[in-house]
Amino acid sequence: MRASILLAHGSSDPNWLAPFEQLRQRICQQLPTDTEVRLAYMELAQPDLASQVAELAAAGATDIDVLPLFFAAGRHLRRDVPAMIADLMSQYPEVSIELHPPVGLEPEVSDAISQVVTRHVQGQNA
Repeated sequence: MRASILLAHGSSDPNWLAPFEQLRQRICQQLPTDTEVRLAYMELAQPDLASQVAELAAAGATDIDVLPLFFAAGRHLRRDVPAMIADLMSQYPEVSIELHPPVGLEPEVSDAISQVVTRHVQGQNA
């Protein structure tokens, strides 16, 4: 079984967390119903990456894609997350975990942000 984990930074503020769950639900609506997509947080919120991997491994996942909902690759994605994944792969040797680049580096994300900013700037100058 293949699964995906959307990894966000995390916050203790439920207002900050809500859009991430809404995004996960929107993604799930676009995928086949048997596609497993989970949400995890680096810190300050639950569930964390370790608990999601543990649950997925127990459910029979053999391949897990970790998709960071980050704008760029800072310290967390260069050092912390790879170390966490290495530790999790040693705990669950039957599971392959792949860390993907942050979604913020995808051209579609850059295009969308550019369009929003341009629309706002043009609206201010009108």
